[in-house]
Amino acid sequence: MIGLMVPIVFSLFATPIVTRLLGAESYGLLVLILLIPSYFSFADFGMNHASTKFGSAAFADSSPEKEARIVRTAAMVALISSLPLAAAMVIFSPQIVGLFNVPPDLYAEAVIALRIAAVVFVANFLNNIFNTPELSRLRMDLNISITSGVRLAGIIATPLVIYLGFGVIGAVAVAAFVSIITLLCHLTVSSRLLPELAGLSIDREMIRPMLRFGWSLVIAGIAAVLLVNLEKFVLTKATSVETLAYYSIAATFAAMLTLFSASIVQSLMPAFSQLQGDENRPALNSLYSRGVRLTLVWLVPAVVFMVLVGRPFFTYWFGPDFGRESTGPFYITIVGFFFNVLSYFPYTVIMASGRSDIFARIYWAELVPYIFLVWWLASGYGANGAAVAWSIRIIFDAVLLFVLARRISRISYQQSSSGYLVIAVFVMLLPIGVLAWAGSIGPAVLISAFICGLIYCIAVWRKALDPREIDWLKQRLTTLARTFGRVE
Repeated sequence: MIGLMVPIVFSLFATPIVTRLLGAESYGLLVLILLIPSYFSFADFGMNHASTKFGSAAFADSSPEKEARIVRTAAMVALISSLPLAAAMVIFSPQIVGLFNVPPDLYAEAVIALRIAAVVFVANFLNNIFNTPELSRLRMDLNISITSGVRLAGIIATPLVIYLGFGVIGAVAVAAFVSIITLLCHLTVSSRLLPELAGLSIDREMIRPMLRFGWSLVIAGIAAVLLVNLEKFVLTKATSVETLAYYSIAATFAAMLTLFSASIVQSLMPAFSQLQGDENRPALNSLYSRGVRLTLVWLVPAVVFMVLVGRPFFTYWFGPDFGRESTGPFYITIVGFFFNVLSYFPYTVIMASGRSDIFARIYWAELVPYIFLVWWLASGYGANGAAVAWSIRIIFDAVLLFVLARRISRISYQQSSSGYLVIAVFVMLLPIGVLAWAGSIGPAVLISAFICGLIYCIAVWRKALDPREIDWLKQRLTTLARTFGRVE
């Protein structure tokens, strides 16, 4: 999580520079270009998850040769399935760009940028496969050092490239360079962790189960890419790329809530995969429940903090226009992201159980109703309407995934004392009420936030944490105090 936070902190400084250098219209185009390949995120045939699931199982069985063959098999399948789409993206880029409301003076630039984005498209698939030896061994330090280290260099380089006059094309070229360097680093590090990876053989026996697992993810992915990003394309079609820029900034800031869950899922997927079976059910349920409980502990105050600083952050960091246009969508999407963060846990446990077909059924069942919902709300109410449609779907998905995790994996969130949570949430909502009454951050908001935060911390310490977690936290705080004492 710390490794992921560093690039995000730098992004907070780099993104306003990029938006000012490009302008809202060109920045919206950059978002669109990087968004189009995401609509084909299913093109790796689910080999990202398949490699982690089956590779982790092979590692647990102490079979390095099989683990290496599984990784190479996943990479082969991903290349075969993604390269034709990447080629089509290059060949038909003028037609693809023509589908969206791109201004005529940006059309040629958009075509070239989309062709470069096709490189990012394929390289990112391979990145998510060749990091499997790192994930199987829970070497998150290595994985995140590579991913975040190279990404950080790209974040710093992007405004410089734009300042030198290379525009959207230069920004996308930086993204392609980052993807290629990341791939080379993963290949180098994973080969050291798993020397057997340096070979050409594949696991023919695993092709069928991996394809069966991946096929369900492909079917789910086709619907998922529409569901995840549909409101952005509707906004571009019904309004303008400028509106997309305002909405994108709001959604990106709200998505920072997923930082912890997104990072911990990389370790939960191999961990859940190795805890399958009735004999491991208690350990699996314990890990699952602890993850949900501790996520709730930090999620509530994090949401309150982001709501309090949202409007001034957009206004002073991105400009008055963004403060006016992005705040509303941000308040709405952050509600959806609250549930989205929690849904990572049932999603991962269902995936680890091998029931990837569940997601195909869910996504396709809700696709048509969601299309009508997002078109109605986004066309009629702009960015706020798109945010409402997206949040409704996310909340529905989260509730459904918790129910399905209970039925499929026979595990559930267990909390001995949940009454504290209701009280704690109510307490933490008080500063938001004061903000709504005051209209802006002032002494009243700050004092109420401090008092409510203190009450919340006491409630969490007394009711939410078990004795082992309290002991662990005390040891960590003591170690930090000693470390700072030595530094001073």
